[in-house]
Amino acid sequence: MQTYDRLYVQFIYYFNMARDYFECHEVLEELWLEEGRDPLYQGLLQVAVGLYHHQNGNANGSIKLFTAALEKLEGHPAETLGIDLASLREESRLYLHKLHRLHEEPFACYDLDIRIVDPVLEEAVEKLRLHPPGEHEADTNR
Repeated sequence: MQTYDRLYVQFIYYFNMARDYFECHEVLEELWLEEGRDPLYQGLLQVAVGLYHHQNGNANGSIKLFTAALEKLEGHPAETLGIDLASLREESRLYLHKLHRLHEEPFACYDLDIRIVDPVLEEAVEKLRLHPPGEHEADTNR
């Protein structure tokens, strides 16, 4: 049975549920460094940071990050790390296409979803939804 690093599970939680792309960067960068700078983790991280930049009005930064992310995510299996990577690549390509046309066809930042295909990962993320990471930290400081 596949197991997932807690930082990866937190990344999925922050991406899909909390929609906190800054925290996505924080947790996945830590894992990326621990795991020897795996390009797959870096690509996932760059999708989140691309959304963060667009959210904050930095379209050029968003374009650069989505472009770099897609380069790193190519060549990996359609389903990897318990997620539908092919779907995320396609959604990211579409988002990047829209960013390139932002001046002609402005659009507001919108969230992407990482579709989970492994029930073990789904369950781990659901546990975080029920008991978010920040909630535990606050409880232990009382």
